[in-house]
Amino acid sequence: MSGLLFVSVYASLMLVKWLIICNTDIMETDATVTLPNAAKPAHEGRSVSVTFCPKFHHAVELIGRRWTGAIVRAMLSGVTQFSGLRESVPGLSDRMLSERLKELEAEGIVLRTVIPEMPVRITYALTEKGRALSDVLDAISLWAEQWLPAAQAEHSPCNTDTAL
Repeated sequence: MSGLLFVSVYASLMLVKWLIICNTDIMETDATVTLPNAAKPAHEGRSVSVTFCPKFHHAVELIGRRWTGAIVRAMLSGVTQFSGLRESVPGLSDRMLSERLKELEAEGIVLRTVIPEMPVRITYALTEKGRALSDVLDAISLWAEQWLPAAQAEHSPCNTDTAL
């Protein structure tokens, strides 16, 4: 994958963020907010205010961080070792991979297992919570295949078949 593809993945995550925002509960208030055309059919002709759930905001910020989607996607494909993750995501530094894995572990998305051998081995696996992100990443992959220019896709062909 090239850096350009990661920019595309980040842009895709932001699109998913916008789509989810548009589909969250919308409450009528006296405040006037103009909704984008995509959201107008459900609330046409009405003034509305969009409210955001703190859980939603936290989830989007977590998943939308640089490299996180690529790391989770590699893990969904079966990569469990630090070195394998680093090789699966070109351009990702050891320091950044370590930082992201710690964040994902703290969130309960990744399980870190230390195997007391000589030398000590450490493996990473997605928890049930982490595996539940599969549908989100598949949706981003399908969107990217349909909407991103072919010149960006030439650098690294997408594999949208991540079903395990």
